Formats: sequence, C-alpha cells, structure tokens
Amino acid sequence: MAALVIFDLDGTLIDSRRDLAESTNEMLASYGAPPLPIDDVAAMVGEGAKVLVERALAAAGRDPGAPDALDRFRAIYDRRLFEHTRPYPGIVDVVRAAAARAVLAVLSNKPEAPSRRLLDAFDLSPSFRWVVGGDGPFPRKPDPAAVAFLRAEADAPAGRTLLVGDSTIDVETARRAGVRVCVARYGFGRLDAQAMAGGTDVAATPADVGAAIARFLEPGP
Repeated sequence: MAALVIFDLDGTLIDSRRDLAESTNEMLASYGAPPLPIDDVAAMVGEGAKVLVERALAAAGRDPGAPDALDRFRAIYDRRLFEHTRPYPGIVDVVRAAAARAVLAVLSNKPEAPSRRLLDAFDLSPSFRWVVGGDGPFPRKPDPAAVAFLRAEADAPAGRTLLVGDSTIDVETARRAGVRVCVARYGFGRLDAQAMAGGTDVAATPADVGAAIARFLEPGP
C-alpha cells in the first residue's frame, strides 16, 4: 500500500509570516486602526483568512464583522504574496526526497489559488500530487474530511499516512483523522501543551522533518 505524506503550507513549507502580518496591518490601516505586532498577527494564522481578519479587527478595536474587510485583505495579500515569503531553508530538498518514496499532498486552510501560486513559484508543485485549499469542497482543518479524501485517492491506510504541520490545528486534524503527525516547531503556528502530548513527532528544523519522514517510511518488522 502507498505511503502518503500531507504537508501544511504556511509555517511548514513556507515562511509567510511577514507578508501575512504586513497585509493584515495594511488592511487595518484602511480602517484607521493601528498596526499589530507581527508575532500577534502570526498567532492568529491557521484557520483561514476570514478568521484572521476577524481576530485582527477585534484586537485592533474595530468591528470584526466589517463587511468588506475580507475582500480588502485578500486584495492586499495577493499583491504582497511574494515580498518576503520564501521556503524554509532546506525544505525543498526534504520535499523532493519524500516525493521519491511516497505520494505527497498539500492541505492548507489558505485558498487553493494562492497556495498553487506559491508552490509554483518555489518549484514545489512537481512534488505534490494533490493541493487542497481551504476554499475547496471540504471543510477546513481541523475537520478530517480532506485527509480522508486524500487517503482514499492515494490508497493509503491511516497507519501509512503522516501529516506535517506547525499548529494545534494540524495536530487536531491528524488525531481526528487517525493518522500520524509531525509538528514543525520552526513554524509560527499556535501550539498548546495538549497538542504536544503523546505520540507527536517534533521537528525543530526542516532537516528534522526529513528525518521524521524517513523514520515514518521505514519498513515495519
């Protein structure tokens, strides 16, 4: 049976922290709100742009339900997509090595179109058989439906599926889907102690992600 490795995008494959934060602050400025610290904005990322925008507006003392705020943010972020965002050092080699031994997918709460643009720009797309964004036919993470779809497409059992991500959302997704998980601690996703407890592979660097994938792909006894 096939082995399947599913990667989160932001905070796992690419460091998009600054572009997301500066886009958020430009959106806030359009409402006359002061900027938020980059770390504060980064901690709001992970559950899709709508949630990010609502959290940022609330933190800046503005109406989180402002009707055109999401459209403003998307237009700004689309323009800023590549200003500072880059793959984490070494992650491209990790992905290519994994693709030689397993089938790979990206599962992100970011919409599919910008996800694909980023993967294309950094020559990561050829390694991934599937890219599932947060605006697709499945509920966003931590709902496990997209993982179930990818497993079925890959003909990969739960025990041969690994999800690599940087946040509690990713850990919860993996656990609800019954698959293994590797936490990319170098990312900027929010992680709580409960997420890190019990059976979680922890990677401090992209090289550690590569080592975790290699261990996962080792043949059983």
